[in-house]
Amino acid sequence: MLEALEARGYVLAPGLLTRRESVVAARALERVSAHGAGTRNLFGLPWCRALAKRVRARLVKASALSDSAVAVQCTLFDKTPKHNWLVTLHQDFSIPVCARVHHPSLGVWSEKEREHFVQAPPELLETLLAVRVHVDDCGVENGPLRVVPGSHCGGRLTDAAAFELRSVVGESPCLVKSGDALLMRPLLLHASSKASVPSRRRVLHLLFGPPTLPFGLEWKHAV
Repeated sequence: MLEALEARGYVLAPGLLTRRESVVAARALERVSAHGAGTRNLFGLPWCRALAKRVRARLVKASALSDSAVAVQCTLFDKTPKHNWLVTLHQDFSIPVCARVHHPSLGVWSEKEREHFVQAPPELLETLLAVRVHVDDCGVENGPLRVVPGSHCGGRLTDAAAFELRSVVGESPCLVKSGDALLMRPLLLHASSKASVPSRRRVLHLLFGPPTLPFGLEWKHAV
């Protein structure tokens, strides 16, 4: 799994959650107050922190994650018939931290849902792993994530370079069942379209990283 992850920038992990865990998560999410496409504040909920710990333990056992890694964020992406959105081709640069720090290696700062985010340099982003746990099935008609294999190896890409790379390499849709997960590096180019047959498509996007950060930064959460 780790070899495939490093070569392609992503790998599927079928059945990372049990059927019961998927059902429990789905029920718990019905009580979550999300705005539009989702929320970034799930680590305030005990069930979500507990789920992140179980996911972490399974990935460590599968040698896909360092045993020192911690979960630092859990974002809900909730695509529905009412909120049927798309995401253009991009890489993920921002990480959640406790407070602003002035350092020349750090990029743009932002505040989302009362939390601080900063664009980190590539050498830090390369140490992170995103784990997209699917609560619902996601077929080709549900607006699945599409990724450009190997694109994480190019560092931070300009928009022109990203679209050129996609035109050469192509992209792969990530089709999954409830309980499956997609493991990916943040610098992997990815996008998604609106669902052609809108239905519920909930994803718990977990971010794992090293326990400590450079540049005087501190994680907002470390589960």
